[in-house]
Amino acid sequence: MKHERYDNLSISDDYLEYEFTSKGPKGEIPKIIQFTKTLDESTLMLAFGNKKADGTIDDLARDDNKDRNKILSTVVSAVRYFFITHPEKRLFFSGSTPERTRLYRMAICLNYEELSIEFEILGLLTEKDNYIEVAFEKGLEYLGFLVSKK
Repeated sequence: MKHERYDNLSISDDYLEYEFTSKGPKGEIPKIIQFTKTLDESTLMLAFGNKKADGTIDDLARDDNKDRNKILSTVVSAVRYFFITHPEKRLFFSGSTPERTRLYRMAICLNYEELSIEFEILGLLTEKDNYIEVAFEKGLEYLGFLVSKK
């Protein structure tokens, strides 16, 4: 992404967990990105948020540390590292709230030209109680997103 990112990214040996520190007017806030298995062996779930004291993710925190774009760019950086060792996998993510899913959609839209060179991006919709995967299009409201390496 065109935005600055955090360079203090700590990466686990299996490339499934990443940690960094957000720095801004609210102080230093530890962040964590995790890729976890799903029922579909080809797909992992991307989870992201504040790192709680017990090591788990708080994906509902609202820090307003004035570094949103830098954080999102750091998450994209972690996705790139993930695909180095897991190029055959795909990632699913959605926001913990509809507002966050909308934020992710807006970030994809703003950076689509750059992201689409490297990644295939699909949106997840519902149709008659079924989930369907469609090519990402600006202007549609998705339940979540699927990303794979081109």
